[in-house]
Amino acid sequence: MAKAETRVLTAHVPIPMAEKVDKLAERLERSRGWIMKQALSSWIAQEEERDRLTHEALADVDAGRVIDHASVQAWADSLSTGEPLPIPR
Repeated sequence: MAKAETRVLTAHVPIPMAEKVDKLAERLERSRGWIMKQALSSWIAQEEERDRLTHEALADVDAGRVIDHASVQAWADSLSTGEPLPIPR
């Protein structure tokens, strides 16, 4: 298997965070680099999904697929009553 090209990224992190990384690496019997790659990969995936959902939501707004604030507020207020309203559509 061919080895992927890599590049070193440097970040200054608070000492308590670095110590947690060290403890995780020891507990999992992995390197600090492996822990950092896992964390960064997870964060990148989360941010990419957030960006995708934002664009999807903006497309809904542009297409007029929205629910007015008053309807949402009335529904939210009804949740603490004995007879909640149906979810606004």
